[in-house]
Amino acid sequence: MDFKEDWEETKNRFEAWWAGEVLDRPAIQVTAPRADARRKEIPPPPSLEQRWTDVAHVIAVTEERFRCAYFGGEAFPCFWPNLGPDVFAAYLGCELIFHETTSWARPLITDWNDPLRVGLDEDNKWWRLTVEFTEAAARASAGRWFVGLTDLHGGMDALAAMRGRQSLALDIVDNPDKIEQAMASLTPLWFQVFERLHGIAELAIAGSSTWLSIWSPGRCYPVSCDFAALISPAAFERFILPDIEAQVNWLDHSIFHLDGPGALPHLEILLHLPGLNGIQWVPGAGSGSMLQWVPMLKTIQQHGKILHLSVGAEEVEPLLSELSPKGLMLSTSCASESEARDLLRRVRQARPGKRAVNP
Repeated sequence: MDFKEDWEETKNRFEAWWAGEVLDRPAIQVTAPRADARRKEIPPPPSLEQRWTDVAHVIAVTEERFRCAYFGGEAFPCFWPNLGPDVFAAYLGCELIFHETTSWARPLITDWNDPLRVGLDEDNKWWRLTVEFTEAAARASAGRWFVGLTDLHGGMDALAAMRGRQSLALDIVDNPDKIEQAMASLTPLWFQVFERLHGIAELAIAGSSTWLSIWSPGRCYPVSCDFAALISPAAFERFILPDIEAQVNWLDHSIFHLDGPGALPHLEILLHLPGLNGIQWVPGAGSGSMLQWVPMLKTIQQHGKILHLSVGAEEVEPLLSELSPKGLMLSTSCASESEARDLLRRVRQARPGKRAVNP
């Protein structure tokens, strides 16, 4: 793999991480600007939407970014087609509205008495664009970098985008049977979309990856439901858990994207989900240091779940002194390649988990 000379060793570390084990050092992903590379300016297309949807431009910018980046430890170059978190709803008929850093879907469900049509339309322009992106990336990669799956917020997140989040929160109370019926129809579609895109992406390099740059030799995905932050654990168990459980039981490896303090009431349910390998904890913007969450992180480890944490470089060593290295993956970045290499050297020499309770 270009830009990643130690890919075979990296794969071994990922397999150990999924198994809740550790090899000779804790697993860490660290990126930085490469010391000997100067990034070329690639002129952007004229419109905002084209900057998102021009396949050749997006892939060219990504490859230039890979060329100028140092991928240390378990970090690796991975391209994934990014059309925003609501793209799954767009496959079902929603129109996407683009902003500088994200996009969102315009809701289309106005009356639950109208039939909900759930199915993958091969002529849907957003689906065709996702397939085109994935195919073009696989061709351009030719095994030199990884191609991951797009951001598949299916299930309740897709329904929230199609209905509008505030309206759906009220529907949980007012139309619970309709919500259950809709969720039952959405779950199988997620598998169909995954399999189609995974089959294309795997033409580049074997295994699977996603917007969260993790790798698995089989099917893996960071399962998620951001809408869960708006509802109670009882509603979570009734309306969302069956969809999550179906996904984690089908995947070879899975980790739940636990996004923000509002999602914490559901953590206990997730910790007792047998098929779920682990938790990616994202405290949210402005939440302060990851170190404040150490007690909760230890609880997750004590339940035998692996962890993926994106942290500041200055937090790596303090966290390693508190947490068990088994099944722990820290992801960070440094200002320079020399700083990244020095951090990796210190991690190799560290004796992690001095105060940790091993799972």
